[in-house]
Amino acid sequence: MKTSKDTVLTLSTFFFFVTVFYLLGYWLIYRMGQATPLMLSVGAATIATCIVRKRSLASLGWHWGEWKYQWMSYLIPCFIALIAYLFIWLLGFGDFYNTEFLLDQKEKYRLNDWSNFSTFLFHIALVASVSFVVSLPSILGEEIGWRGLLVSELSKLMSFAGIALISGIIWSIWHWPLIIKGLYGNNVTPLYYQLCFFTLFILANSVIMTYLRLKTGSLWTAVIYHASANIFIQKVFTPITIRNEQSVWYLDEFGAALSIVAGCVAIYFWRKGVTEFGAFTPLPQLSNKDHAINT
Repeated sequence: MKTSKDTVLTLSTFFFFVTVFYLLGYWLIYRMGQATPLMLSVGAATIATCIVRKRSLASLGWHWGEWKYQWMSYLIPCFIALIAYLFIWLLGFGDFYNTEFLLDQKEKYRLNDWSNFSTFLFHIALVASVSFVVSLPSILGEEIGWRGLLVSELSKLMSFAGIALISGIIWSIWHWPLIIKGLYGNNVTPLYYQLCFFTLFILANSVIMTYLRLKTGSLWTAVIYHASANIFIQKVFTPITIRNEQSVWYLDEFGAALSIVAGCVAIYFWRKGVTEFGAFTPLPQLSNKDHAINT
């Protein structure tokens, strides 16, 4: 009973600070022209919660865990994006590849003598390494809240299914004001369409990320997964696609393709999570040891 009460108090404190810092981050978006303040607002709320609730930051899952799960976290989003965009290109909802985008990259990288394909390969290599690493601090600021604190606390109260769904719903709702205000998304498809497929995409990813977080006890699986999804979708597959009148209904995080493919992958991890973690699996508070949850 005491654990449940403490967990509810911790979650209530976290949601209070998330709201406060969200409003500040939302205000800063207009002043800085980037989403980083909003992402870091979740991390600030997490730190404030730990201070108020006298909880150690070391309990958020900083240990690395097994390498194979970190590699899975990096490769699964790339696989989802690749399959989704292959369907888009093959079904005629977009074409490969956008030469205007590659010409811009040639100019940016000062590679005017290179072929388009060589430039594309160089761009992928650079994005998959340097851009990936550069994106980690802001994504870490978000993930120490969602998968570091939220998933950890929810694991004390409910099953794998509940953790994945509730954390995913909260994560998606956190983005809704940006979509509603037109700061995130597109200005072609109806708002309800964007909200629907974006939420489905987020929920699918939440299932996968929750499984990896519970399996390893490591926050880094979520950070790597989130960063990988962002760079491969936003910096590789979407810009390299030639758009037509139908493309906007299928491309990016607000279209149907990614949601459907991610949903199929999520079904696999949903079944594994329900089987491996059972009805109730508290997440151990690990800080220095690398080990997975055994059930």
